[in-house]
Amino acid sequence: MIHATELLRAAVYDVNGNYVGRVRELCIDPSEQPNRIAWLVIARGRFQPLLARYDQVASAAPRAIRLNVLELNLKAYLPNEAWLTVSKDLLDQQIIDVHGRKVVRVNDLDLVEIPVNGRMELRIAQVDVGLAGALRRLLQGLPPGWIRRLQKGLPTRAIRWEFVDLIETDPMRRVKLKIPHAKLAQLHPADIADILEELAPSEREAVMETLSEETAAETLGELKPELQVRLLEELDAGRAADILEHMPADERADLVAELPEETSRELLADMGRKQAAETEALLQFEENTAGGLMNPRLFSVAEASTVAPVIETVRQSGIDLDTLDTVYLVNDTGGLTGAVPVARLLLATGETPLASLCVDPLVFVDTETKERQVIEMFDKYNLRSLPVVDTDQKLVGVITADDIISRLWQTRR
Repeated sequence: MIHATELLRAAVYDVNGNYVGRVRELCIDPSEQPNRIAWLVIARGRFQPLLARYDQVASAAPRAIRLNVLELNLKAYLPNEAWLTVSKDLLDQQIIDVHGRKVVRVNDLDLVEIPVNGRMELRIAQVDVGLAGALRRLLQGLPPGWIRRLQKGLPTRAIRWEFVDLIETDPMRRVKLKIPHAKLAQLHPADIADILEELAPSEREAVMETLSEETAAETLGELKPELQVRLLEELDAGRAADILEHMPADERADLVAELPEETSRELLADMGRKQAAETEALLQFEENTAGGLMNPRLFSVAEASTVAPVIETVRQSGIDLDTLDTVYLVNDTGGLTGAVPVARLLLATGETPLASLCVDPLVFVDTETKERQVIEMFDKYNLRSLPVVDTDQKLVGVITADDIISRLWQTRR
């Protein structure tokens, strides 16, 4: 195992043993090979630095690198933003450990020599985020053998390179680097939210930009309210509106209500017409009421319906199955007349009238019911969802157990 700090400033010799210069930088080209040291930048005092390609390196050891070509075969160094550089982009920088679901700081990189087609390539094996790496970073430039003896007995802590996700705040450079963020997107939104809370504003924005709108919306819903507001204000208005559109209507309205009025107007103008209308309708209710808690998106059918056509309607509706707990029955004027748990629906025969499957008694609240009373009803009746009606007893929304848990959790935080 060779450490990156042992190669930086290492002496470089050509194929005839002539001194060329010292390693100033190690570069990775993510578009070709995400963990290969693709280029060595060789400093030569006042002269223009040179570049040695990975296949021009014969061997690498602490403080000494030997090439398999003459110095004349090396080309002049020109900066390339599509490369990751070890000193500038990685050492001392924060990265995301997707395996440990946290943010860590890079102290050193551990490299291994991999034989490829009869030659050697340097590959990044893992990132050192422990005390041993910090010591090497601090004492960089001193004799490697002395440093290695000194670090014996120190605890080691490393992350395999494949579990690393890099943070690049410059959107143009993110495109050039072509770094995939599939590993980060596979984390649970709650874990991504924990990671975001550890980052600086520009880094938070960079991470959110790499997520799909659906994942970003779920992640936003897991953040503390004050951080939700700050993050939306940091994002481009169009991007923020796209993310809000994918949030549940009740969560979206609560968040928009916390934003400055000018920001709220801008985001509502950028949203789709349907989502903006839902949000504005919910904003009419006080936050700590059933109207402020409810989601207007629910599944309701005519009270005279039977099981078979309703199940077919569910299949074709595209409704979020994770939120489909109860089918509500309404009369010709939209008034709430019954509630059927989905489990009863699935166990009944196709010709069974839904009215015969209704729960009894039918529990509901109106839009002005206070939040505390709503919570008490969930506890008293062991509810998973609670329908909400307006002053005319028309069904206008539903409150789920998830809504109550989120509200209680936010209160405790």
